[in-house]
Amino acid sequence: MYVAQPIEWTDAGVVMLDQRRLPAEEISYTYVDYREVAKAIREMVIRGAPAIGVAAAMGVALGVQNSKATSVEALKPEFEEICETLAKTRPTAVDLFWALERMKVRFAELTVATSDLSKIKEALVAEAQLVHLEKKSTDEAIGAFGAEYMPKDGQVMTQCNAGALATGGIGTALGVIRVAFQQGRKLHVLVPETRPYLQGARLTAWELHRGGIPLTLITDNMVGHFLKTGKVGAIVTGADRIAANGDTANKIGTYQIAVLAKENNVPFYIAAPISTFDLSIPDGTHIPIEERTSEEVTSIQGVQIAPAGVNAAHPGFDVTPNRYIAAIFTERGVAKAPYAESLKRLSFAGAVKASV
Repeated sequence: MYVAQPIEWTDAGVVMLDQRRLPAEEISYTYVDYREVAKAIREMVIRGAPAIGVAAAMGVALGVQNSKATSVEALKPEFEEICETLAKTRPTAVDLFWALERMKVRFAELTVATSDLSKIKEALVAEAQLVHLEKKSTDEAIGAFGAEYMPKDGQVMTQCNAGALATGGIGTALGVIRVAFQQGRKLHVLVPETRPYLQGARLTAWELHRGGIPLTLITDNMVGHFLKTGKVGAIVTGADRIAANGDTANKIGTYQIAVLAKENNVPFYIAAPISTFDLSIPDGTHIPIEERTSEEVTSIQGVQIAPAGVNAAHPGFDVTPNRYIAAIFTERGVAKAPYAESLKRLSFAGAVKASV
């Protein structure tokens, strides 16, 4: 079954598939400067919380690898600047900050242990590659846990794109669907288009179609109709940040799907790695919501669709309160209410090992 490869570390640099050009064109770029990686994250060449984390880790490694510093003391302030530049790209996806913190911890360990810059550079590259490998293993574990909750025969719905393009593995929400499909469950996926950036229409539909999984693309304002009449057995989406009480930030439009799911007795699930947990905040009101450019609303791929000068809002995410979430699938197990207890328990459980 086809699995997209959105990012790869190579000897030539960090290679990314430009997700803005899909599905019309499959174009990849090779980045040799961490500032280019930061720009690619900010401008959504790569997107999806776990994939952003992978890109951030690789950006740090790339920056250190290409540093002209001749001593550890000279490298330290440059390292901080690299991390700060990457941290300013996307505020909502906590995987970004998780990856940067992990690279900071590894850098601190290395600079205490050795003053050999070549060893430090080599070890940070290896750490970034390990982050990528772990995301792949994490997706497979999430898929195995979540597949058990999918119907044996029927329709499921997702939102935005939480597939391989968003993670670097098999996907979180689409990973659940993919594993269930491979197990022999006869699933048909309803894919909302996900305005204004059209991740559902451009990316999820592309991934499912290439993978041979049956789907029907719908507009966002058809969701209520299909949940009421379409015999949907489950909804599974990804997440960009999960608060300590289980409130979850995901792509704008997710909250209304969850509310409509509750109204129509359809279970609504989240599939996300432990790295998406932010147990430092008590609830979803503390999750920062990225405000993106209004041009992404007033135009589609460069074509103006609204009158010139019209104001447009574009919050990139919304927050679904925990009361609408039936369960959260992670690589370490399934969390259920009360989430304050189950999320904490899973966050301290044993980590999934990367399969090399």
